[in-house]
Amino acid sequence: SNAIGSIFYLCILFVPTSPNKESHKPTMVSFRSSLLVCLLASSSYAFAVKPAAQPLAFTQRNAAASSINLSMSGGSGSVPDLKAPPAIYEGAVAAGAAKASAPWGKIFKLGIAAGCHIGFGSYLAITVGGACPAIAEANPGLQKIIFGAFGLPFGLIMTLVTGGELFTGNTALVTAAVMEGKTSKKDLMKNWVASYAGNFVGSLLLAFLAFKSGTLGTAPASVAIATAKCSLPFEASFVRGILCNWLVCMAVYMASGCASLAGKMVAVWFPISAFVALGLDHSVANMFIIPLGIMRGAQISVGDFLVKNLIPVTLGNIVGGALCVMGIYGTAFGKWFKTKDE
Repeated sequence: SNAIGSIFYLCILFVPTSPNKESHKPTMVSFRSSLLVCLLASSSYAFAVKPAAQPLAFTQRNAAASSINLSMSGGSGSVPDLKAPPAIYEGAVAAGAAKASAPWGKIFKLGIAAGCHIGFGSYLAITVGGACPAIAEANPGLQKIIFGAFGLPFGLIMTLVTGGELFTGNTALVTAAVMEGKTSKKDLMKNWVASYAGNFVGSLLLAFLAFKSGTLGTAPASVAIATAKCSLPFEASFVRGILCNWLVCMAVYMASGCASLAGKMVAVWFPISAFVALGLDHSVANMFIIPLGIMRGAQISVGDFLVKNLIPVTLGNIVGGALCVMGIYGTAFGKWFKTKDE
């Protein structure tokens, strides 16, 4: 019927008119137009392509997938904007297993990149939030918010988006993979040592470059912050390390459940700006801040840096990431501390 309709249309289109009978032209045009309208109205397939029928199983499968996506994201799309809580945990375990299986050299190099990223965040925080003495005197709370909001959040975003290896985040992700039987304790130690060493190298490199750049001028913030961090007792530094990495790993954990870059940025910004404003301690950030303070004249020995700050903060970061974050979700959604019968 489609072919017949098309031929009929072509015949109408090319009906000849007599060149010597001008009076017949309006009649012929009107006649052809009327026939064309009737033809199009009578056949919906004259100029349409009929879609191929899909198998019933394929249609049902697509409908089921669409309903799942709609329930999670509020709209249609192939990937939900936010995973369900059990799926976030499963994704974290998978990410930890992948990180643990990577070779030492790759982890180390990506660790250097992550150390530089966190160093850039600390650099910005000191430059902006650390240069507000009038605000700090008149409104200390506001100064802490400024110090937290500008700096470290963007450093962690760079790390997560580019696949950097950050020791503090790995304390949660790789630990979960071990507890779920997806990797070995040997690979966990490989990942932790390689990422920690790479973070240290990257942080020291950026601290040296920041010192040589001269952008901080004579501002005393870096010296004052480094001195304060190395003046705390072991216990206080340890507890601050726990609380800090609790928030950092929550940021990493929540960001892993977001499909969009905007979602990841929101997930990171609130916990990271909070830990900085609260005055907590992040071992990798301190690998930049304290050496920079020493370069700029802080009276801190290498021994004081390691014993009074870096070691207790690192131990606290491990507890915060492995137990306070992943211990909770591992027992809720995973197989932590469960027998085979459970």
